[in-house]
Amino acid sequence: MANNAVEIILVEDNPDDAALVIRALKKNNLANNLIHLKDGVEALDFIFGMGNYIDQGPNDLNPKLILLDLKMPRINGIEVLTKVKSDPRTKIFPVVILTSSAEDPDIERCYELGANSYIVKPVEFENFHKAVSDLGLYWMLHNHPPV
Repeated sequence: MANNAVEIILVEDNPDDAALVIRALKKNNLANNLIHLKDGVEALDFIFGMGNYIDQGPNDLNPKLILLDLKMPRINGIEVLTKVKSDPRTKIFPVVILTSSAEDPDIERCYELGANSYIVKPVEFENFHKAVSDLGLYWMLHNHPPV
């Protein structure tokens, strides 16, 4: 898949949560142009064309959605969000925080940094599946991002 064809960037270190997100999106035919990145370092490399993704850069991307976990090793989601929203080439990328943290300081910080939405991962499978399906449908079908 060409990098400019990537519509959803999923940044999630937990393989079980990633599988659930991908499954929910696939059920609604929304995962065809999805890339799963396993931590913040890999996410920043992909988005900014570094490391294994040196042949591309932010000008080669136009994702409709970045789903970002907060609690990750190496570089956490707050740092990824900070870098994405502070760069003029990427600040318009929609970033939805999808995390297990319901802590008010995390929520406030993410919105201060420019997160477009903050969703706490439901614990129960059916609720998790519905939340991901709903957010996928909204961001992929109903939201109108800038061109």
